[in-house]
Amino acid sequence: MPNIKSQKKRVLTNEKARLRNKAVKSQLKTEMKKVDTAVVAGDTEAAKAAVLATNRLLDKAVSKGVLHKNTAANKKSGLTKRVNSVEG
Repeated sequence: MPNIKSQKKRVLTNEKARLRNKAVKSQLKTEMKKVDTAVVAGDTEAAKAAVLATNRLLDKAVSKGVLHKNTAANKKSGLTKRVNSVEG
């Protein structure tokens, strides 16, 4: 445990940020799994809806600083490719 007051505060804020980031990433993984299950089932409409929801969450994660913008872009691209492979 640090002795300096500002560092004690940083420990607390870092823990809050860690928990928030963990929750956001967990929710993202859940949404991405929904896309994958819809793709495996061959349900195009459900897959498209799940991709829209996932893309929205990815954008929010980027704006909150949880993910890097290129990471989110790569994830979006991969999900979209998988959904498009079901269609055609």
